[in-house]
Amino acid sequence: MTGTETFTRATLASPVGTLLLILDGAALVALDFEGFEARMARLLKRRFPGAVLKDGPVPKHVATALNAYFKGDLRAVDSLDVRLGGTAFQQMVWAALRAIPAGRTLAYGGLAEAIGKPTARRAVGMANGLNPVAIVIPCHRVIGADGSLTGYAGGLPRKTFLLKHEGAAYRA
Repeated sequence: MTGTETFTRATLASPVGTLLLILDGAALVALDFEGFEARMARLLKRRFPGAVLKDGPVPKHVATALNAYFKGDLRAVDSLDVRLGGTAFQQMVWAALRAIPAGRTLAYGGLAEAIGKPTARRAVGMANGLNPVAIVIPCHRVIGADGSLTGYAGGLPRKTFLLKHEGAAYRA
């Protein structure tokens, strides 16, 4: 997409640190963590060149859903609208991530199979790493084939917290 778009930049406190939110009206465009502003800006520029950010409040329904998730309603974020941009392949991977239920994990190979591209493990891993909306698009639920934790853009301590919070099994 080209042209200038204006998005709202907001923050929300959470048990995993301050969440950085970029919104287009009611839809999440990005969700990342304090300290990862450069990563979020880089991903945003790729998807929405020339976007302008203005500070504003977190929409009530977004704050309510995220707070409910952290209080134990693990499905509270499932209905949040997202506006992703990205390639058709990335969008396919991100949709498959959203289909992984809370409390479950999937290996990269399983995610590749879920989108009908069983030999695309590396490409799936790259798309997973470019996920612009953490938590809502639960890339933290992807683990290694042996059940071990693999990288997470927000850091392994956050991934560990999110998986424990959801009651997911993994190998430490």
